[in-house]
This record gives sequence, structure tokens and C-alpha cells, in this order.
Amino acid sequence: MMASKQDVDVFTLDIVKDSLVAVGDEMFIALARTSMSPIIYEVLDYACGLTDAGGNLLTQGNGVTGFIGLLTFMVKETLEKFNKKGDLKPGDIIIINDPFGGGGSHLSDVGLVMPIFYKGELVAFSANKAHWTEVGGKDPGSWTTDSTDVYQEGLQLPCIKLFDEGRVNQALVDLIAANVRFPDLSLGDMWAQVAALRTGERRFVEICDKYGKDVIVAAIERLLDHGEQISKKQLAMLPKGTFEAVDYIDDDGIGNGPFKVQLKVTITDEKFICDFRGSHPQVPGPVNCSYTALISAVRTIFLAITNPSQDVNDGVFRPLEVIADKASIFSAEKPAAVSTYWETMLYGADLIWKAMAPVVPHRLTAGHLLSVCAVVVGGIHHDTKQPFLLVEPSVGGWGAGEGKDGEPGQFCIGDGETFNVPIEVAETRYGIMVNEYRFRTDGAGAGQYRGGCGVVRTYEAMTDNQFVTGTFGRHKFLPWGFSGGEDGSKNYFEFEKVNGEKSQPFGKYARYPMNRGDKVYLFTATGGGYGDKFKRDPARVAFDVKNEIITVDQARDIYGVIVNPETFAVEGLTQERQQKGA
Repeated sequence: MMASKQDVDVFTLDIVKDSLVAVGDEMFIALARTSMSPIIYEVLDYACGLTDAGGNLLTQGNGVTGFIGLLTFMVKETLEKFNKKGDLKPGDIIIINDPFGGGGSHLSDVGLVMPIFYKGELVAFSANKAHWTEVGGKDPGSWTTDSTDVYQEGLQLPCIKLFDEGRVNQALVDLIAANVRFPDLSLGDMWAQVAALRTGERRFVEICDKYGKDVIVAAIERLLDHGEQISKKQLAMLPKGTFEAVDYIDDDGIGNGPFKVQLKVTITDEKFICDFRGSHPQVPGPVNCSYTALISAVRTIFLAITNPSQDVNDGVFRPLEVIADKASIFSAEKPAAVSTYWETMLYGADLIWKAMAPVVPHRLTAGHLLSVCAVVVGGIHHDTKQPFLLVEPSVGGWGAGEGKDGEPGQFCIGDGETFNVPIEVAETRYGIMVNEYRFRTDGAGAGQYRGGCGVVRTYEAMTDNQFVTGTFGRHKFLPWGFSGGEDGSKNYFEFEKVNGEKSQPFGKYARYPMNRGDKVYLFTATGGGYGDKFKRDPARVAFDVKNEIITVDQARDIYGVIVNPETFAVEGLTQERQQKGA
């Protein structure tokens, strides 16, 4: 007879719940320690987790917040395809990166799913998703800014078996190796994902051995129900009603745009409904976002609004409803190009953020850099004479909020708790020199509390015939301030030839050529401000000057504070500030 929640004491249930969370964390560490690519072991562009037998997320070890929810859809796609008794067997591992089904994002994010059996019964799944450096396609690095359909973006893996009862599908492995430019990296990361899945399987079976399957099932039910209860408790404390926001996506990378996107958030005691209908249809360039990726973005901001410290599971998201038009920029359909999907996906989160910030200022700040500001640099290494490929996100400024300045030099909401590639690693592994990496002191995002600084990063080519592809969203439409705060600055990059000739600033560019001594300058946004800038404490303005966050001239011209350039003492206020009574 199956144990119910009443049959098992709450202490045991909580111990099992925490054990499941620990399994997700151990899977996460196992993948990082065995991967081959810096974008995984340094940047942490991946996620690992467990689901129950129905595909409901139980726990997730996360680097990239943009993967919250994608594991669920991968498993449910697997269950839908392998739906007959005996289709899934112990030792099976399924590989999937289809953006329009369970894959959820773009082809570079490759997912693996492993069914977990206990005494012959399917009881759970272990799953992970990681950004491979290469999955083929027309461009090195596989994602680009000028693709026009998904077929140009790499190898599509449509929920097929990589392992069958523990036996590797060598033909599939050979096919992958033949279609990617760096097979050692891609296959090395694949085997790291396999190791993480097997770690999850082993630990889950150990927990079943220790407590019994029925207790585990009861603990899973408790885990999901508890997540739902916490979310509904938080919903009850939120303002009720409908809140709206409108924004514009810069372009699609091939000359079209801007694109209007819009949102209505309706909050009741039982539901948090996000309605994106009316947003622009899917576009020719690769900024389209799949519906599953949109859901992940919405889940991220939902957690921020309700309970940021809550452990992630599908019970938490039961009150959440996401609506979008089919074949829209937020719910693209095949064969839409999606390789830089994040440029739109993150607007899904930002629209909710923008609509809700004025009513929950204790939880949400002004707008931030938003874009991943991703870069690919490729060429021949100056020492090894071998091809190299640098794939990296960028940090930037976050918005100010109620009682606080914005954080400087942080990754966007979609990247979450990830890292940049350290300069020492970049200069060793890749054919570039990092000439500078500093905060950007543009004075943008002014307010009573100012936006956090973006950064400036400069790469110098060490060999001829290199190329740079970059996608820096919020290049035209700035991080927004609120409650009287000013907007932040834009993201962009520009190039300088060895002869001093400079290119115009770009938001997106595919395969810009660089030769030895040429430089690319990467500028990320300063976040939006909060409150009237003339209400900023003059002492804090002087402190910012002292710390080179703003200049003496910016202190005077923006904040109306006259600061001594040698002692950094406040010497007075400008007439404009005095007239405004601050």
C-alpha cells in the first residue's frame, strides 16, 4: 500500500526533500568538474535537476536562470514521444535541443534526459541542459546575428536516444563529431552531462533504498504542494488588478525593426497571469523566442516578485499562467531563426518587471542592461597555431531601487549566477589580449539612487584573419528608470583598426574581420535610476567622485553638486539644484 503524507512524519519528509535538493546540487558540481569548455566550467552556462515520473521539476542546480523550466519541458517531450510501455528502459539517455519542442531555447543549448528506475518502475528523471561551444551550422560557435532559419544554426537533435539500455549510439556520436567544428569540446561536454545524469540516478536510487519508494513519492508530493502554498501565500500579499507595459526590441540583426512588445499582468489570490498577446509576429532574423523559453523568463521574474529565496520546483509555478499569440516573436514556430533568442526572451521578463516595479518597489528595481551582450571571437591562436573560439556573455549595470544604488558589473537576469571567463584563462586559451576591463563611468541612470555601472572590455587580436560576432540588445531603447529616476545608457561595441580607423557603434554584427593589432571595444549599459536626482545626498555624490564612478563635471552637471577635485569635499550646490528645492 502506498504511503500517504499522513503516514510519514513531517521530519522524514523534509529530510527527503532536502536530500533531493542536494542531489541537484551534486549533479551541478559533477558537470562543471568534468566539462571541457570554459563557457561551462567557468561561466556555468548550464543547469541540472530532477523531475518526478510525470516530468514535474523537483529540484534544479542553476547557473543560468534562463533555464528555469526548460528541464521540465525536455522531460515532458520525452514522455510524449516515448509513450508506450517499454519505450523507456534503465540506462536510456535521450538527447534533445529542438527549440520548438522540449529543447526550448536555441540549438547550442543541448539537453540530456535519463529515466530513473527503481525495482523496475519508472520513478523519476535526471536532466540537464548545457551550452555547447559548437553544434555546427553556418557560423563558428553556431549562434549568429544574421541567420534566417533554424537550419542555418546547427545540428538539430529531435529527442532521440543517445544511449539505449546503457549502450551508446555510436552512429549518433560520429554524426555529431562530423558536424561540429570543435568535436573534442562538444563531445567532452556531452560526456560531462552523461556523468552528471548518472550521478543523479545513483543518488536518487540510494535515497529510495534508504527510505523506500513510497516515502519518496510522498515527499515529492509534499515538496510540490509546499511550493504551491508558498507562492499562493505570496500572491495574497501582492496588489490585485491588471498592470501593463510596452517596450520595443531594437532589431532582428538583419535590418528589420524595432518591434513592439506588450504585456498585461493580472494578479488574483489564485493566479498570476501574464498575457503577451498583441506583441509583434515572429521576424526574419534570429531574435525569435520559443514559448518554452518565454515561460522560463516569466518564471524567473515571478520568483523575484513572490519569493526570491524559494527552492525551485514545479509546485511553485502552479499559480502562473503565460499566454502568447502563436507564431509571435514570443512564441515562434519552426523554421524561425532563434539563435539569439535571449534578446527577446529577456524582454518577457523585463515587461513584467517594468509593469510591476512601481507597485512592488521593495522587490523590483529600475531596468538593467537586459541583454546577455554575447560575443564570439574566432581565429588561429598565436602560440598553438590551432583554431580557437571564445564564446562569452558580458556583465553590465543593474537598476537602482528603493533605498539602494544599482549593482555594477553583474550579468543580466537571464544569465543569473554565472561568471565571465577570467582574463588569465582568456589570454591563455584564445588568440586575444585583454587590454582593459573596467567600469564604465558615463553618469547615466541618475537619481536619488543611481544605476549600477556598466563595463568596458577591450580585446586585441593577436593574429590575422580573426572575426567577431556580437549581439548587444538595448542598443537603441535604454534601461528604464522609474519614480523620477533617469534612464541608463545603451549597450554597444565598436572596432578600431591598427591604423586608428574606428567603425561606428554596433548593437549587432556578424563576423566582423579583425587582423593582428585590431581591437574591439565592448560597452555595456549602466542601469536605470530611482528617484529625483536632485534628492541624492551630496555626500554620496562626492563619494562617487572619489571612487571614480562619476567625474567632477558629472557631479556638477547631473546632480548639481560642486565637488573639490583634490579633497573630494562638497563645496556647494549649483543654482539649478537650489532652485528646485532639493
